[in-house]
Amino acid sequence: MEQFSYYAKMFASTVWSLPTVVVLFLSGLLFSVYFVFPQVRLFRHSINIILGKHDDPNDIGEISHFQALCAALSATIGLGNIAGVAVAISTGGPGAIFWMWIAGFLGMATKFASISLALIYREQGEGGQIHGGPMYTIKNGLGKAFYPLAIAFSIFTIGGAIGAGNMFQANQMASILNQTFDVPNWVTGAVFMVLTGLVLVGGIKRIGQVASSLVPTMVVVYFLGAIGIIIISIDQVPALFAQIFTDAFTGTAAVGGFAGVAFRQVVIQGVRRAVFSNEAGLGSAAMAHSAAKTSPIQEGIVGMLGPFIDTIVVCTLTALVLLITGAWTNGQGLEGSQLTALAFTQVYGVWGGYMLTLIIILFAFSSIISWSYYGEKAVVFLFGEKSIIPYRIIFSIITFLGATVQLSLVLDIADGFFGLMLIPNLLANIMLSKSLKKKLKAYQIDLRAKRV
Repeated sequence: MEQFSYYAKMFASTVWSLPTVVVLFLSGLLFSVYFVFPQVRLFRHSINIILGKHDDPNDIGEISHFQALCAALSATIGLGNIAGVAVAISTGGPGAIFWMWIAGFLGMATKFASISLALIYREQGEGGQIHGGPMYTIKNGLGKAFYPLAIAFSIFTIGGAIGAGNMFQANQMASILNQTFDVPNWVTGAVFMVLTGLVLVGGIKRIGQVASSLVPTMVVVYFLGAIGIIIISIDQVPALFAQIFTDAFTGTAAVGGFAGVAFRQVVIQGVRRAVFSNEAGLGSAAMAHSAAKTSPIQEGIVGMLGPFIDTIVVCTLTALVLLITGAWTNGQGLEGSQLTALAFTQVYGVWGGYMLTLIIILFAFSSIISWSYYGEKAVVFLFGEKSIIPYRIIFSIITFLGATVQLSLVLDIADGFFGLMLIPNLLANIMLSKSLKKKLKAYQIDLRAKRV
């Protein structure tokens, strides 16, 4: 196991080297400039679409705008916002948050491209199910010559679904339940293995229904809890923001038992954890949005809200909570979600720990069921629809295994596959950006005509 952990760490560190960060930044900047900063220009319009002001009953799809967004958010707003931010700060210092913000802002334009293209090139299966995502974008948009790239993306997606979408979530649920209530890890794994299997039987419609109920609830509860901690120490917030901006460019000096971090590590950790949290550039959310009853450009605009809600809002709240309470430096021996639980316990007492435990369970379980769908789309692309049932059974069993695996090992596996997913998705998005820009212009002309 030690040798396997060593190779997993080497795998992740190799994939997440500085060139990967540079490519992610440059592609996000390219999409932002090329599409004239849609994350700013069309932000208000995305809210109106969510509210149903531009619905067309003739559009094909299986779920609504809101359900598609919630299904995608249930995969992105999860342990990445609680455990991931804690990992980013504990390994990269407060400055890592600044680079999470930058990655989140640029990621909004990247998600617009990925999601819009996924709907343009989606397919309808034999049973009427909608299949979409970067593998179909590559297959139908770039042609047979690039088909091996679509296969590679599907394989990387399965790895990401197993590592980040399942094992990491199960691991953190087991960890926090063991810390709070002394529940054995194997018990947590067994219970959620069964629950995962029950939800997966219903497919994307069941996932959309569950996600649209869980996501708003868990975001509101966590938001209120975090805001309460921030309000109590509101006088510290200006200095903390100043520290985030300063450390983003100078690195972090040693504080107590916390080792100093160089600028390079701050940037890499910030971007790495941002992608782990909001998934911008991976193309994963495009698979959930592909099932929406809408036009491609509309859903791409809706999808931009994902990184904003996930990284700009929720991750910032977690970061401020960790910095205000000092949990990022005084929680020695703790890792991931345990650090955030420590912060809530310091302020709210034992009930704070109970509240965060419930939130983590909701976050993690919603991520598991949403990532199961992403992995399923990849499996169907590779092996056909007959592979769905065997995949769901195996995926449910992996939930049990994830509960007993070491966190660092799971993170390395997840990060490695996430980094690999970026390559085929970003390449396809860049190659098809010219045709997407034409469709965006046509959509805007049509929108202006309707307003007149």
